[in-house]
Amino acid sequence: MTIDSLPTAAPIAAASTGRRQARMDPAIMAETLRGETGVAAAGNMGLLPRLVAHFHALSGSLGGQVLTFTLTIAAALLASMPMIWIGGSDLWRTAGALFGGALGSGPAIAETLVQMVPLLIAGLAVAVAFHASLFNIGVEGQLVFGGLVAGIVGASLDLPPTLLMVVCILAGMAGGALFALIPALLKAYRGAHEVVTTIMMNFVAVAIYEYAVSPTGPFVAADQPSATERVPDGARLPIIWEGTRLHAGLPVALAAVIVVMWVLYRTPAGFRLRLMGANQGAARASGVSIARVTILAMLASGALAGLAGAVQVLGVFGRFYAAFSPGYGFDAIAVALLGALSPVGVIASAFFFAVLHAGSVPLQAVAGISREMVGVVSGLVVAFVAAQPAALRLLSALRRRYAGAAQQVGQADTEASK
Repeated sequence: MTIDSLPTAAPIAAASTGRRQARMDPAIMAETLRGETGVAAAGNMGLLPRLVAHFHALSGSLGGQVLTFTLTIAAALLASMPMIWIGGSDLWRTAGALFGGALGSGPAIAETLVQMVPLLIAGLAVAVAFHASLFNIGVEGQLVFGGLVAGIVGASLDLPPTLLMVVCILAGMAGGALFALIPALLKAYRGAHEVVTTIMMNFVAVAIYEYAVSPTGPFVAADQPSATERVPDGARLPIIWEGTRLHAGLPVALAAVIVVMWVLYRTPAGFRLRLMGANQGAARASGVSIARVTILAMLASGALAGLAGAVQVLGVFGRFYAAFSPGYGFDAIAVALLGALSPVGVIASAFFFAVLHAGSVPLQAVAGISREMVGVVSGLVVAFVAAQPAALRLLSALRRRYAGAAQQVGQADTEASK
């Protein structure tokens, strides 16, 4: 389907304020999402458009999401078996150590949920950008910078505890959004690829926090090198499971899922964002400003990443540490892809990766397998997710070939019977 073949869209209406508002017939939107974003039609696209097309095709089918999720995890675990064997451990012992350490007791489950919180929020950040066909690989830098801003604000301002908590969270979100602004502007107005610019911003984030909390840095704590001063206890996220580290960041993360779902599927801004991700040509033809939506999508993604950093600082550590993130922003890419970019799917995906993180220490202590095996499984998940569009195109081509051969055989039999 080409832009010229699209039905005539509804005219662009001018609001009373003079702002332009895009209106598009629902039938055109449905045809756009069903047509050019289909996996079979994505054969000539690059990797990112193929992935977006694949997940748009899955977005309307809960059964398809569940099946894809299950098969991807199963394939990644099966592919990791040879490496487990090479490491000198057997499958059952490894599985028992991993899942027992993550889910075998109440405190273990609580620790898994603690690990799930930043992965869930950061996964939402990646998913929002993906819905606009943007690959925000700078979530790690935005998360770290948001945590730094939250830690500095929490240690510097003298406000009532509850108000300080809210201000710290908002400051973290603003910091993450600010760090996504430069790649957003470069993408929107200069065409610079967001993968390159966001990767570069990750290194900038590292340089900033290393300076800020260095031994002679302006925000380093007097009693703790490479960290800010402590946030007052009253401004921290409260513990919601007594005797564990599980904090109120979990309901914050679930609230973020609800907000993202509502914005994406119930608001004009979410409509424009998904339309641009599905088909930029159709979005532009219907009056959507590609530059504006690009900036808004990147800012929203950065704000969510900053929220993840702020929640970690306020909920787990009580201050910013130089190495408080073990790579949550990078794992979030796998979380979003495994969750098929669906906010609900990201919950299940984040929980799976949290199990891997929480079970990595027992994995090494009990089974004798390096905790780096968790990174191997994460990489295999990404590899199998990236291979899905190609696998589906291959199956589709084989199905068409066999259908054509069967049709030819049927025609030959019909002619012979005559």
